[in-house]
Amino acid sequence: MIRKIVLPGTVIGDAKDKLPGKGTFKEGDKIYSSRLGILEEKGKYLNVIPLSGVYDPSVGDTVIGVVEEVYKNAWIIDINAPYPALLSPEESPWKVEYGETSKYLKTGDVIIAIVSYINEAKNIEVSMKGRPCRKIDDGIIIEVQPSKVPRIIGKNASMLNILKKHTGCWIFVGQNGRIWIKGEDEKVNLLIKAIRKIEKEAHTFGLTERIIKMLGG
Repeated sequence: MIRKIVLPGTVIGDAKDKLPGKGTFKEGDKIYSSRLGILEEKGKYLNVIPLSGVYDPSVGDTVIGVVEEVYKNAWIIDINAPYPALLSPEESPWKVEYGETSKYLKTGDVIIAIVSYINEAKNIEVSMKGRPCRKIDDGIIIEVQPSKVPRIIGKNASMLNILKKHTGCWIFVGQNGRIWIKGEDEKVNLLIKAIRKIEKEAHTFGLTERIIKMLGG
């Protein structure tokens, strides 16, 4: 499947046949792109997925994915990238019979998976075999800019350890910009504020000290 990159103002479809979705606008009987991105047709809708700041997957990345579609022999997983990923029953932790995929994962379910395959056409596959892969049934998921993930983790996980130590929360950071958090409500709220501060001020000096102070350290 060829992915088409479009520029802002590009005519991407006929409003008689399609509906304007994310990153698009309608003028007259035409649909235009409102941003630089990848054209996506989803049912009747035309969407343009932004190129800037999106997660660019690599084999071996650990990601937090959301089940987008369930087929009889596979699941389609949203990994917060311009392209969805495929999870096959063979790469799941369960022994799945043909046609029984929905018994194990339904649309909207959240998982931790590992990017196992990418080809030149950006067909992506993920696996749930091995650590730390699992289905997520509790806690909350927040999203950050994928480019800020290294700063949230810190050198040798230094920032991550500070966040865990001062809030007592469970934190798992996916390389695709999704973070799984569990803990007491008050501590979770404080942790989210700290993560947003790191995201906003990632390029500044003295951030570690400011975060420690913010968390009462």
